[in-house]
Amino acid sequence: MTIKIHDLKPAPGAHREAKRVGRGIGGKGGKTAGRGTKGQGARNNIKPGFEGGQTPLHRRVPKAKGFRNPFRVEYHVVNLDTFEGFEAGSTVDPDTLRAKGLVAKRGLVKVLGRGDVTKALTVKAHAFSQAARDAITAAGGTVEVIPAPWGDRRPPAGSNNALTNR
Repeated sequence: MTIKIHDLKPAPGAHREAKRVGRGIGGKGGKTAGRGTKGQGARNNIKPGFEGGQTPLHRRVPKAKGFRNPFRVEYHVVNLDTFEGFEAGSTVDPDTLRAKGLVAKRGLVKVLGRGDVTKALTVKAHAFSQAARDAITAAGGTVEVIPAPWGDRRPPAGSNNALTNR
């Protein structure tokens, strides 16, 4: 015999009806409704997060501080060992990397130096680490830096602070 979902029910005595309090003295839980007389527990206006006069958690924990640089440039990273799938003499640029699913659809690409390059490749990217540059040129390849499509977003040199001079 298999048990079906409609056959399930709680074990005997596992489920009790809720005690209805505050319905007059004839219904047992009348008058103070099980809360005793007076005091904080007898009232219903305790604020959420109140910890009995102790400094509450939301005041003990510091506010988030710090600085988020609005001019930060984020790169999608590609290492040298991912270039093994390309043929010798081919050009590797962000579009070919996107076609192979190695970087995201949008954003800048940076080449880092993990792994080895065994073929001469022409690598075009927005940024290179020095180790990656050295490894690509040592294998007989060339390195070409592509400018960011939106240019340089940093404030002009000599301006005090771009955020406060509005």
